[in-house]
Amino acid sequence: MPLPVLSPDEQRVLGSLLEKQRTVPGSYPLSLNSLRLACNQTSSRDPITDLDDRTLEDVVRELKGRGLLRVVWAGKGSRTLKYHQLLDSELSLQPDERALITVLLLRGPQAPGELKTRTERLHPFTDRDQVEQVLRRMAALPEPLVRELERRPGQQDHRWVHLLGPVPELPGQAQEPGVDREQVLAQGAGLRDERVRQTYDQVADAYFITLGAELIGKPFDVWLLERVASLARNNPIVDVGCGPGHITAFLADTGAQVSGVDLSPAMVEVAKREFSDLDFSVGNLFQLLKPRTAAGWGAVLAWYSLVHLAASELTPAVAALARTLGPGGVLALALHVGDEVRHVDELVGESVDIDFVLHDADQVLAAVRSTGLVELEWYRRGPVGDEADTERLYVLARRGD
Repeated sequence: MPLPVLSPDEQRVLGSLLEKQRTVPGSYPLSLNSLRLACNQTSSRDPITDLDDRTLEDVVRELKGRGLLRVVWAGKGSRTLKYHQLLDSELSLQPDERALITVLLLRGPQAPGELKTRTERLHPFTDRDQVEQVLRRMAALPEPLVRELERRPGQQDHRWVHLLGPVPELPGQAQEPGVDREQVLAQGAGLRDERVRQTYDQVADAYFITLGAELIGKPFDVWLLERVASLARNNPIVDVGCGPGHITAFLADTGAQVSGVDLSPAMVEVAKREFSDLDFSVGNLFQLLKPRTAAGWGAVLAWYSLVHLAASELTPAVAALARTLGPGGVLALALHVGDEVRHVDELVGESVDIDFVLHDADQVLAAVRSTGLVELEWYRRGPVGDEADTERLYVLARRGD
């Protein structure tokens, strides 16, 4: 059976229905108003559209006539029509195939790493290799569903495109391909962690000397850190990824009861040497424990300690930190944001081999919202210091009392 050929508007409608059927099943099928909002939302869509009700009514009528969509009543006695997609059954899609087709319909050509990140809420792919295996399976069908595109100059990975209709190249898309933040896991999380540990062990002493007075030039960081200490309400605070301990010591100087945790044993040794009155220990943020003296932390601080994680690790990392908060406890994050995985071969005057991930701000905020924390507030600020610096995202969120 030949594949259906979908216009761009039909792709957006079916992609939106496929997505919402999985992410908000309680609101599915969608009313016309909900479908319009889903199609035109400004996140997870490329390009952004502004489809009106008349256009959508024409599209759903066409799709209904082709057997790709069904119209149902909202409920007994209701006159509200709702719309249910039939594309997945028409194509006999497996759950993993369905997730990939959904995101390809909504966002156009993408690399396996991007697809791994963007299908998180639709299907639990283990890694980018598994995504690529499914894509190749779909490409090998008697009627292929996807096709691998040629890699262009400046692109780190091949992109894939669906074959359900024309997908126009977006302006600038060829010159500015999406960043693959999963590349830091190319050799597995264990080897990535070991490289990070070795790097910071190597630079621990120089790092303390270079960055010990860093806060002097960052009045916004100072203000926000003092606020975190206040919001903790005299409950214990943990500084995750504390490095040589200068942030931990600053919080202690505000009167807070604070301890530090870091992946690097050498960093912890420097922190213990320089701030011998404070508590420091070696630990992994994914395995953070609650304090021994309280039901949970009054604040968990992750100040630029998520900078080596892949995008797919953000949600589980934030969830791991949030689980350790006590009632009313505050999660405080600071991150570099942007569209880049930056390889660094020199750090505080030492030769190194490490990658820094500039995260997508919307993905960070989505990760925090997924924890159920309340009173979310965030600040996005421009580069501090030299021109090579990055934009910063600061996020505060509180666990309910």
